Amino acid sequence: MKPARLAITSGEPAGIGPDLVIQLAQQHWPIQWVVLGDPELLQQRAEQLDLPLEILSYRPDAPETICQPGQIFVLPITLRQPASAGVLNAANADYVIEMLTRATQGCLNNEFSALITGPVHKGIINQAGLKFSGHTELLAELSNTEQVVMMLATPGLRVALATTHLPLIDVASAITPSLLDKVMRITYQALEQDFAIDSPCLLVAGLNPHAGEDGHMGREEIDIIHPVIQQLQTEGMDIRGCYPADTLFTPTKLHQADAILAMYHDQGLPVLKHMGFGNAVNITLGLPFIRTSVDHGTALELAGTGKADTGSFHYAIQVALEMLEAQRERT
Repeated sequence: MKPARLAITSGEPAGIGPDLVIQLAQQHWPIQWVVLGDPELLQQRAEQLDLPLEILSYRPDAPETICQPGQIFVLPITLRQPASAGVLNAANADYVIEMLTRATQGCLNNEFSALITGPVHKGIINQAGLKFSGHTELLAELSNTEQVVMMLATPGLRVALATTHLPLIDVASAITPSLLDKVMRITYQALEQDFAIDSPCLLVAGLNPHAGEDGHMGREEIDIIHPVIQQLQTEGMDIRGCYPADTLFTPTKLHQADAILAMYHDQGLPVLKHMGFGNAVNITLGLPFIRTSVDHGTALELAGTGKADTGSFHYAIQVALEMLEAQRERT
């Protein structure tokens, strides 16, 4: 594969994000990746972890040089206040948002081939007075993308979400024919283009228990979900459903599917995380660039201890590279 330049945001400075990029930097990578973060923080954390780290100056106009183990290119973003492992500080919320904004700009202007994001702490960002519901929504806003789809994937299972970070009481009203049409189209197109799947199959979960039991337990399936599926089927898309969620994630059903569409966050993601926690990746579909992320949080209690597991971060990089290759094959 032609070398690619990946942007990696190091995430919440008090969490394990800085640890993970330092641990990953101890390996050989066939591509150039650029860490966005505070160089002093990364050097300090490397000393805590007792790992060698040589920080190289990143220049956008320089050739895509590959680092040796123990080296990383850093695009410097300055902390607002010094950060200590495991200790949140609302003053650094702007730092986190600046990293994501700069990385998005770099992807939009083709400086970077893809974006991999480290874990952030939503609570401390909101505590600082910044409205933040998640990476997915922020990246859509920064890239002026009308609709994106959150997908989590682990070997053997991909789960896309019709709605993301909403209170459960708001989910039913958010599920409209227009939303589902956009989400199903984006997901289906991504399976074809970003995952190089010919004639993919997408299985759709119902909203209500037992998919509404023919209207006796809710009519969303009859009035909203199923008509959208039927329309897309007439356009040649292999989209099936809607199925009761309690029996959808069974081996027989999963064997048919290239992805599952769940109606809300906690309908589909507990199954996926039970199946592949620590070896799963969060993918934002519909953006004008590839974005993947870890499937876990900031793990403040592990920051600076050397006990953080790099598996999900490693898989996020791997999936981003696979998606880049799939896109190249399609062009």
